[in-house]
Amino acid sequence: MKTYNWGIIGTGFIAQKMAAALLLVPQSKLYAVASRNSSTAANFAATHNCKAYGSYEELANDPDIDIVYIATPHNYHCENTLMCISKGKHVLCEKPFAVNGREVRLMIDAAREKGVFLMEALWTRFNPRVIHAKSSIESGRLGKIKLLTGNLGDLKPFDPENRFFSKQLIGGSLLDMGIYPLFMALFMLGKPKTIKAAAGIGATGVDTNCSITLGYEDDAMAILHSSLVAATDGVCVIHCEKGKIEFGPSIYAPEKVTLVPLEGNPEDITLELTGNYYQYEAIEVIRCIEAGETSSPMWSWDDSIVLIDSMDEIRRQIGLTYEGHDIG
Repeated sequence: MKTYNWGIIGTGFIAQKMAAALLLVPQSKLYAVASRNSSTAANFAATHNCKAYGSYEELANDPDIDIVYIATPHNYHCENTLMCISKGKHVLCEKPFAVNGREVRLMIDAAREKGVFLMEALWTRFNPRVIHAKSSIESGRLGKIKLLTGNLGDLKPFDPENRFFSKQLIGGSLLDMGIYPLFMALFMLGKPKTIKAAAGIGATGVDTNCSITLGYEDDAMAILHSSLVAATDGVCVIHCEKGKIEFGPSIYAPEKVTLVPLEGNPEDITLELTGNYYQYEAIEVIRCIEAGETSSPMWSWDDSIVLIDSMDEIRRQIGLTYEGHDIG
């Protein structure tokens, strides 16, 4: 069995999480890490026992690396992904895939032309508890979904240089936090008929509060919130005709999922999971590459396009712009 060498571009919190998760991924080895700061890369490499590169280009040019995980700030996702694809690397790129739909399509077109695997690292999609809840809904035991509510908010100390508040680093609540309740609605209900959004725009020009309402057939709705200035409970509730499903906390990695039928007793879906849950998306990457697939059926290129196009429409409605990353 082939062992796949992974490279990680970026050394932040999420990169550290993936480095630890790869220890639980069959046929995988963390081979190298890259940072724009050579000492930062060296420290990361010493912790995780891998090679260190002082530039992203050096890692992309290493012929021994098979797969690259992109863990840089949002504004570099498209650039870094295109660079790695051009070198024939398979890519797992952290969410959001890119800043707008045009960039996502450029990435997908490049992967298709090069014949390499590419996937957005939206870890919630691969969480077994979320998958089980989706199966429960599809079984019909609770009837059709009529209302989905979800939120994710954290009270962030205001710092205009921090990535959460910086326009240059594509800050704001929508792309960083709102993506999770939005994903949950799209995953459970599909592409909406209508999108309505409102936001509070803070001193640095990014959305500090965002509210989204999605409309569906049969009068079904999703009501979603994200915030940088309010600590919310981070839960999601799916109200169906014959009961509800509760996720929480938090919506991106629920510790418990509870099925609450209108008639009968609540049923907790705890499902004991291992690791930090990042391994589940990496396992899917290996499965797809081994099967000769360039896109995952679990989270396809089309799925990523629906998600980013929805966020582009929300940005249009709330007037959220980023220089160099226009939504057209």
